[in-house]
Order: sequence, then structure tokens, then C-alpha cells
Amino acid sequence: MKTAELNYHLPPELIAQSPADRRDASRLMVVNRATGEIRDEVFDRLPELLPAGALLVLNDTKVLPARLRMRRRTGGGVQGLFLRELDEHRWELMLTSGRRLKPGERLAFEQGGQELELIERIGEGTWLGVPVPAAPAEAILARHGLAPLPPYIRRDKAEPPEAAQRDLDRYQTVYARRPGAVAAPTAGLHFTPALMERLAAAGMSTAFVTLHVGVGTFAPVRVDDLREHCMHSEYFECPAATAEAVNTARQAGRPVVAVGTTSVRVLETCADEQGNLVASNGWTNIFIYPPYRFRVVDQLVTNFHLPGSTLLALVFALAGRDLILRAYEQAVAQRYRFFSYGDAMLIQ
Repeated sequence: MKTAELNYHLPPELIAQSPADRRDASRLMVVNRATGEIRDEVFDRLPELLPAGALLVLNDTKVLPARLRMRRRTGGGVQGLFLRELDEHRWELMLTSGRRLKPGERLAFEQGGQELELIERIGEGTWLGVPVPAAPAEAILARHGLAPLPPYIRRDKAEPPEAAQRDLDRYQTVYARRPGAVAAPTAGLHFTPALMERLAAAGMSTAFVTLHVGVGTFAPVRVDDLREHCMHSEYFECPAATAEAVNTARQAGRPVVAVGTTSVRVLETCADEQGNLVASNGWTNIFIYPPYRFRVVDQLVTNFHLPGSTLLALVFALAGRDLILRAYEQAVAQRYRFFSYGDAMLIQ
């Protein structure tokens, strides 16, 4: 597949800048691969739209408040994005500044009392740094960090504290429990505790995997041929209980419904050629694009993805390019909301 085939027209005003007032009140486009039917629903009807006995696999990663605002000693502002903590409290992070940063320079967090000393530039805009005074990254981020919203969601630097807190709450699934992501598994943002109770009451079960979504999820494909794209790696865990639940469901003929492309990537990483899931953990750079034979996933709950993205390539692989582009054209015509805070799609 050529990268140019991942493009579609999206009016910029359809990029959602805020979440729906209620998580499960988002719109849901249902796409049937067998019939080609596309119809409009509401997300809170998911228990009526999935077959009884379905197993939903969700990503329980927890988004860190990884977006940082700092200042140089000259007073200039620096925007940062925490990526991960290495040994001895060293941080890997992305930094943007109007002027060239230098190793040995210290950046002060806006709230005061905490600095970050730059150690080494390791890539384009990527640095190693050490917090001064030293403390676990999670504790520092909890005090100084903001929700790491993707760049297409615009926020004013002077946003009031209550607005920032709303993003911290809503850019997080209700079942998040494993800190480590710097971007949300956005298909899961539509679920509420009440909806999950209704799914269980309707005869469906849930299982969890973990994939700590990295900044590479927003990285554009810069090659013409998808076979030449170097996929970013992300840490994952598939526990034994989930592997057993998936294998049992498949043996019984019950559909496995992945919630989000991140769950798909874990399931397909851990499956053997016969579709048996093996509990494991580590780093995956699996890149799913047409043609791809899915080993485990039968259905998918997902959001609407960026043109030219690896996520859209995965959806094409599952449902076919022509059908998905037709669904996206219909979503544009009917003014669906797109991307992280937008509406959802169920691919049956």
C-alpha cells in the first residue's frame, strides 16, 4: 500500500477540541464488513449492538500528566513532553524552545521549587535530563504536569485551572490503572462504569491488556511505501488471565472485540499463527496494514483517525480501504467529531 492511499478530506472544524458532555453520549458509526451497511448509533447502545458472549479487550494504561511548561533562566518559555524515566531518575523528553537549548542548562518548572538539568541532546528535539532535586517522575508530574493533549487539540496557555483539570480527568479512561502512557487509548474514553455494568448484564465479559501509548502514535508516515515505514516501539503486557480468557472465547466461538488499535496491537503481537494467545510482555513495533491476516481480533471499537496515519492503515487492514473511506465520507457529511475527543466507530 502506498502512503498516499491513507489520505482523505477532513474539514478542520470537525476535529473535536473538547470531549462530549457525557462519555457514552458520543455518536457511534456501525460498519458491517459482511454487508457493507453503515448506520448511525449512539455509544451507550453498545450492549445492544454486540453479540451476547462477546469478550471485550481493553487497554488499561494510565496517561501521565506529561505536558510540561518550564522557563529558562533568561525568562524564555520552554514546552516539554515527558516520554519516560530511565535509570537514576534520568528523563527522556521532548522540548521546544524559540532558542537553542544547551547541555548543562537548567529549566525551572512554572510552579517553582523544581528544576530540570539538561544532560544531552539525543535526537531532533529529544533530550536527556535530570530533575533537581531528584524525585520519582510520577510525583513530579503529578505536581507540575498537564494532560498531554495531541497537537491538534488547541489550548490557550492562560487556560484556567478548572479547564486543565477537566482535561486531566477526561483524557483518561475510567478503567486506567497502569501509569505509563503519554497519549490516551482514545476508543476507551467513551466507556463509563454504568456502561460496563450494562455490558456485563448483557452477557459480555472484559479482559485487559496494557500498552503504554507513546508519542510515536502521532508520528506521520514519511515514506511513500508503507513497507518502508519504521514503526515506533511501545511497552506492552498481556497477562495470563487475559490470554486464557481470549483463548477460551475463541474455542467457544465467541467474538473477541478489541477496544482501540492499541489493544489490537497487543493481541496480534502475542498470538501465534493459529491465533492462540500467549501471555507475555516487552516492546512491540508491530505495524498492521493491508494485506494483513488478523489472528485474534474479530471486531473493533475505534475512533476516527488522522489522514496518513498508521492507525488508519490498521483499520483499512481490518475492514478494507473502500468501505472505511466510504464510512469516513459519510461521517464528514453528517458532521461527526474526529480524533481523540471525537466520536467512535464499531467495525463488525
